[in-house]
Amino acid sequence: MVAVTSAWSPRNRRFPQGPTLSDGTGTRWILKRNCCLTPRQLLCMYAVLCVVSFGVGLGFWASGAHLVLPFAWIEMAGVGFALWIYARHALDRESIVIIGGRVEVEQEVAGRVSRLSFDAAHVRIDQRGGSAGLVELSAAGRRVSVGRHIRAQHRSQLAEELRAALRGSYGQG
Repeated sequence: MVAVTSAWSPRNRRFPQGPTLSDGTGTRWILKRNCCLTPRQLLCMYAVLCVVSFGVGLGFWASGAHLVLPFAWIEMAGVGFALWIYARHALDRESIVIIGGRVEVEQEVAGRVSRLSFDAAHVRIDQRGGSAGLVELSAAGRRVSVGRHIRAQHRSQLAEELRAALRGSYGQG
């Protein structure tokens, strides 16, 4: 099964071609973080930054300023730690699929994937914290919150699209 993988866009208010699966059997939302660099690009940028910083530190070391190089190491260790945390979450995403009477929610956070499946007929959609809060799907005593990767003011739009898709009227009217 091949699906439209475009991220939800507030400018389009819906997916560019509607969030339907290409075989027409269901609906899918893929919500991703807005990251400008992939982890690989981030690693390359960090390597260049280290070369420049250590080059400057070595230049000062050769000039007799011996404390610059240790501080360059400390600085690059701190920057490396911050970039490592950023890279762990750069590929975070949420996927919501409504297909065949089921609602499948998959969330990836820092490389850990969790999946929940609900019977579409019993799913309830709420918003915690008002119209800017996360969208919560619940059924049979289980619940999951989605919408972390879209702006708060657009979460109510996501909730309405989910409700419409569950009613089977997505894209009509």
